[in-house]
Amino acid sequence: MECISTRRGFGEALVELGEKYDNIVVLGADITDSTRTSYFKKRFPDRFFSMGISEQDAAGEAAGLSIAGLIPFFCTYGVFASGRAWEQIRTTIAYSNLNVKIGGAHAGIMTGPDGATHQALEEIALMRVLPRMTLLVPCDYNETKKATVASVEDVVGPVYIRFGRPPVPVITDRNSPFKIGKANVMRKGRDISIIACGAMVYYSLLAAELLNKDGISAEVINLHTIKPIDRNAIVSTAKKTGCILTVEEHQVHGGMGSAVAEVIVKEFPVPMDIMGIDDRFGESGEPNELIEYFHLSEQDIARRAKRLLKRKR
Repeated sequence: MECISTRRGFGEALVELGEKYDNIVVLGADITDSTRTSYFKKRFPDRFFSMGISEQDAAGEAAGLSIAGLIPFFCTYGVFASGRAWEQIRTTIAYSNLNVKIGGAHAGIMTGPDGATHQALEEIALMRVLPRMTLLVPCDYNETKKATVASVEDVVGPVYIRFGRPPVPVITDRNSPFKIGKANVMRKGRDISIIACGAMVYYSLLAAELLNKDGISAEVINLHTIKPIDRNAIVSTAKKTGCILTVEEHQVHGGMGSAVAEVIVKEFPVPMDIMGIDDRFGESGEPNELIEYFHLSEQDIARRAKRLLKRKR
């Protein structure tokens, strides 16, 4: 299976958008190669602004450019975009409902050797709590390109796009559906629903294969839009299978699993479990090592699914 980084999809989409819309501009925070905003900088040097290591200023600058009629992409590592510039995003961008797009790179533990300081594990919680913010967590290269384009063409307002560093399996194609706020069923099943986002969609599909060998039919949902969340898809799969397991490369508190639980507890309570990073910081290591270390492999997902099934009535 071909593996391509999601950050490459983000960078290529910026160039495509720049060619189509002359009001697209990009603000970098001294890491243009890492975020792949270097693609846009090379193609449109006059529409790229290097802000240096000053994320708070970059957020404010993006807000001003938006007010002036441009569509700015403010891009840096997710841990800095969501953490260091959170108050500026909250008060200057989201409160005013400005048309600013935020690229959060190096998301999750698969950032790998950069370690805990650069592994964004909290930004889903930090971004989804903001009113008017759209939050996208695409699963692969193709979906990241589509999400980046859709953030401009389908949303007038702030959007946060979460993407990673390492190459990950490409599990969608150019014709795969993508619509903000509409989850995709990647595999149909009847016994348990596995809802995942980002790179964890691939591991969830592998887990479904393992479960199938044991006679367990797992439905796999790609919840690429955390906000606005697809309530209908969540309730529908809960009614169909009777239990839900969520999987994410993020803290279990406040993340995608919490968002799903908020829907389930109000609309159709079923046995549920949340897999992710359990109230701790990241570690340094290769992506595959960290997936094993934090118990997010396909084997771990399959084991948790079997445990959850024991609670099913």
